[in-house]
Amino acid sequence: MKSKHSIPLLLLMITGLSCETPLKVTSDYDRSANFSNYKSFAMRNFSEKDQAMSELNANRIINAIRAEMIAKGFEEDNDTPDLKVNAVTIMTNKKEVTATTNYYDYGGVYRPYSWGVGMGGGHTTFNVDDYTDGSLIIEVIDTVTGRLIWEGIGNKEIDTPSSKPDVTIPAAVAKIMKSFPPPVKKK
Repeated sequence: MKSKHSIPLLLLMITGLSCETPLKVTSDYDRSANFSNYKSFAMRNFSEKDQAMSELNANRIINAIRAEMIAKGFEEDNDTPDLKVNAVTIMTNKKEVTATTNYYDYGGVYRPYSWGVGMGGGHTTFNVDDYTDGSLIIEVIDTVTGRLIWEGIGNKEIDTPSSKPDVTIPAAVAKIMKSFPPPVKKK
């Protein structure tokens, strides 16, 4: 027997999950690079800018990138790799200010209805929200030329730390690296 409360609770859970800000992903690559020539990779040192990240999360990112590269058919070779893969995180504390103006200022019992600025009504409410803007940049570099040949960037507004980083970090890395390597051009 289902409770009357189970449907609203389910709707609340779905709404709560859908309110999370999505990961915005962009990528770019060197159009002159022949990605079919690359077979091996090595991870470079992880870099952080603007805010420290836990060693656990840094390792999760490195391991997720490594897993994606291997799943895409690349072999890890720390001695003579074709590619070097670098990850950079940038986390910046930001503020968002929003303003809401009520021009009609409907009053209570002792204040008559009014409208328009200067007619006894209207007030503006300002809201300030603090949040962290987080970016993960994954760079793929040709070891022979030293040129950046592919870059993927994931950007997200981070409200709270993830309760399941072992799931969310690999999913974010997979989404960022979805377009790597770029499709081979047909001649």
